[in-house]
Amino acid sequence: MTDATTRPAIGFVGLGDQGAPIAQAIVDGGFPLHVWARHESSYAALGEREFVRHTTVEEMAAASDIVSLCVPEDSDVLALAGDGGLLAAMKPGSILVNHSTGLPAEARHLARLAAPHQVDVLDAPVSGGNAVALARQLTTIVGGDDAAVARATPVFDTFSKSVIHAGPVGSGQYGKLFNNALMMMNHKNVIDIMALAGALDLPTAGMLDVLRTGSATSFALQAIGPSITLENVDHLVPLELIDMGLFATATETLGDARDAVVERALAGANGLSGLTALALTK
Repeated sequence: MTDATTRPAIGFVGLGDQGAPIAQAIVDGGFPLHVWARHESSYAALGEREFVRHTTVEEMAAASDIVSLCVPEDSDVLALAGDGGLLAAMKPGSILVNHSTGLPAEARHLARLAAPHQVDVLDAPVSGGNAVALARQLTTIVGGDDAAVARATPVFDTFSKSVIHAGPVGSGQYGKLFNNALMMMNHKNVIDIMALAGALDLPTAGMLDVLRTGSATSFALQAIGPSITLENVDHLVPLELIDMGLFATATETLGDARDAVVERALAGANGLSGLTALALTK
């Protein structure tokens, strides 16, 4: 491991829409970055920044003190960690960070897989979207051991406005899923109130300006335009529906107690395209 005067080497997998701005911020924050990507074209996301590219995920893992994954699904994380050989190649005492959104149970499963390798696991999904990631203003929601969270927080600070330690492994995923569910419910609230305004023939533009700037405002409203646009909304809706599927699975032991939340959040997600069109073509 690195000594107290040396910044930890950061391994990274997943230079996509969310991962690329995170990796850029890590390099710009002064951390040595080691990257493995399946496709050569992916490295272009880092531009002229200095980093080390690796030909195998095992080589990248062995060179790193903290490895961050920003891949689409739990299955991708587990494929890299287990079958991909990442965990076996990581140094004892290193940290594996999962920035993907997934199930709390899978986060705990990953931690059990990592334990024989003496690797700490943090589930650290992020909230905010691409525009917020580019501004380095993400909220990073972390589940894991106190000491591991403390070691990784300076890295998270490079791309985050807030780093929240939500609790033990799995808590980060719960925090992200509950956050997403409430945001989608808030979209449904806006849809409902605007439907009433429309029934009274109230001017759409003026009403939306009131809601955006008055005490009723929310991130759900403020995100339309900067993060949610006419160009990307049809891509975002299926992702929100996937997240609600994860939320429903993660809370299935609650039974009927969570059904109203799931129903309202799904309605918000399914109505997002229409709401975005209303807000941006007024």
